Amino acid sequence: MLKLAVLFGGLSNEHSISLLSSASILRNVDRNKYDLAVIGITRDGAWFLYENADPDKIESGAWEKEPGLRRALLSPDRETHGIILPETGETMRIDVCFPVLHGMGGEDGTIQGLLTLAGIPFVGPGVAASANSMDKSLTKIIVDTTGVRQADYYIALRPDYEKNAQAVARAAAEKLKNTYPMFVKPCSSGSSVGVARADDFDTLVSGLAEAFRWDTKVLVEEFIDGHEVECAVLGNIDPVASTVGEIAPTQTFYTFDAKYNDETSALYIPAHISEEAIETVRKNAVRVYTALGCRGLSRVDFFCTYKDNEIVFNEINTIPGFTSISMYPKLFEHAGLSYPALIDRLIELALEEAHG
Repeated sequence: MLKLAVLFGGLSNEHSISLLSSASILRNVDRNKYDLAVIGITRDGAWFLYENADPDKIESGAWEKEPGLRRALLSPDRETHGIILPETGETMRIDVCFPVLHGMGGEDGTIQGLLTLAGIPFVGPGVAASANSMDKSLTKIIVDTTGVRQADYYIALRPDYEKNAQAVARAAAEKLKNTYPMFVKPCSSGSSVGVARADDFDTLVSGLAEAFRWDTKVLVEEFIDGHEVECAVLGNIDPVASTVGEIAPTQTFYTFDAKYNDETSALYIPAHISEEAIETVRKNAVRVYTALGCRGLSRVDFFCTYKDNEIVFNEINTIPGFTSISMYPKLFEHAGLSYPALIDRLIELALEEAHG
């Protein structure tokens, strides 16, 4: 039986989403196939082996108060190939890891680097693909090479902003031809954290101030008026794309609350766009995934414009949400791949990538 480590929690502002995703995975993983080592990371960065592995307590955050938590360290030593329990010096070998960590410290290549040093196969893209996908400015630069249409953009840097905030705002506005609205996003923050809509120059200035609270680089993007659609990609060298799903949020854009707390946001599978547009999304999703060097899985998000059905790349998520209402597992369920079977396939892909 494979020893499967499930990592959850983490340091990022998406900690609570990781709790929801990991709880959902633990409810769906086939425990007859895997011997689980469930490892929680607190918001302060302390690692614990959580042997009770109670998904309800993980979801609520109550796991941190459970008796019997044991401090755990992921060793970079390949002889250990797993975790060390420092209180006893005991080691636990890990065969494969599912890092259910969203945002910084989870999707940015850091945990992937540690797992690579340790020689432990893991679900999802490697170090470079994770880092380039997490930083929206780097993603934009790479996608520019693919021919896939994306929103026009301006990259703002904190040193320039601190020197002259108004000048940065003016430069961004000029780059986007002073056409409002615009969207202002921290480059390395996910789940719409720190994202603001700017309807005029004053709200552009305030949006930059908010975004720079979360990151040292900020992306100012052209507004695309269209359907918000998502495509799940699965695979290593020969990835496959799911059908396309559509989000119809009740708010002006798909905020953090709309993604995880607002059950009135409608999800449509397949999306309410033409068959031709769906095929373009699927083709472009694989193109972006491949250009970034992704492996295992990613969710690739696009807009389909209302005016002329043009497909415009939005962003990529290398560890997409796995909650009960998340699009990634729902898209593959629609294709006939159940949630437990999807977990199995992701683990197979992790082992294939590690062992060639």
